[in-house]
Amino acid sequence: MNQSDLIEKPDVVAGQGDLWRSVSLAVMIPCLNEELTIGKVVRDFRAALPEARIVVCDNASIDKTAEVATEAGADVIYEDMPGKGNAIRRLFSDIEADIYLMVDGDATYEASLAPVLVDHLLKHRLDMVCAKRVATGQAAYRKGHVFGNRMFSGIVARVFGRRFEDILTGYRVFSRRFVKSFPILSEGFEIETELTIHALELNMPVAEIASIYLERPEGSDSKLNTVSDGLKITKLIVKLVKDERPMTFFGGLFLLLAALSIILATPVVLTFIETGLVPRFPTAILASACMLLSFLFLACGFILDSVTRGRRERKRLSYLSIAGPSSVKAQRDS
Repeated sequence: MNQSDLIEKPDVVAGQGDLWRSVSLAVMIPCLNEELTIGKVVRDFRAALPEARIVVCDNASIDKTAEVATEAGADVIYEDMPGKGNAIRRLFSDIEADIYLMVDGDATYEASLAPVLVDHLLKHRLDMVCAKRVATGQAAYRKGHVFGNRMFSGIVARVFGRRFEDILTGYRVFSRRFVKSFPILSEGFEIETELTIHALELNMPVAEIASIYLERPEGSDSKLNTVSDGLKITKLIVKLVKDERPMTFFGGLFLLLAALSIILATPVVLTFIETGLVPRFPTAILASACMLLSFLFLACGFILDSVTRGRRERKRLSYLSIAGPSSVKAQRDS
């Protein structure tokens, strides 16, 4: 028994499902200085999905990533603006397919699982299937990354719903309607968080399948910085909560300031009841200002919640205007 046998997978197993053969499929690989691994990644996914188009986006690499990818049989496009989000934006914009598979070019993901992910999406008519990472060794998944992933996944689950255990995985399969209705705003590694929240916000049908997460080959270094990229992801989550859950965001500020106002005002009010005097005018003024500001935040929450609802309805209509996986397959079968 090998390690992959220990990973829980759906009823479709690699090599037996063939739904992916009935649609056009694009494998998208954003890369920055991955000449040591990109050749293996292209070859592995070519073996797993022989009929797929494999496209590498060279994201301002200074090594031979593009040359190695071309020699391995991939199509190469270029994005000069650095950042994984910019590379994904270029791939989503330029590539036309029925089904899209996104994977990193660092050879840490299980290519043999690709047919399982695609078939699961098609069989169950989903819009996104994520590969939940299960590390094979301590070096594959650093403790800081594990802690950060769990923390961010918990925050997203609390605010947007618990449907994913690994929101930062770079190995995903998308329907065409997901890709063409997704307005990418991120520029860097926070793109995975934005992808996840987009699916949760529109209540898309999604799934998560466990996948072995491999160690990087010797000499290949991770581009992810635990601290700086963690701060970027935190900033994005706060922004998306403000934009997509304004009542949660501004309601929280309302409760915080209202509680502060009550705490400040309580001794002033008690003193006034006992003596009929207000000896601490600065405290009284501050308490009043905090209460007024809290109700201003509450009003902002109500107004922006109505605006967000209208914007969400337009996003949903844009999403529904594009044929889903089952419709695409039916058209090809007819």
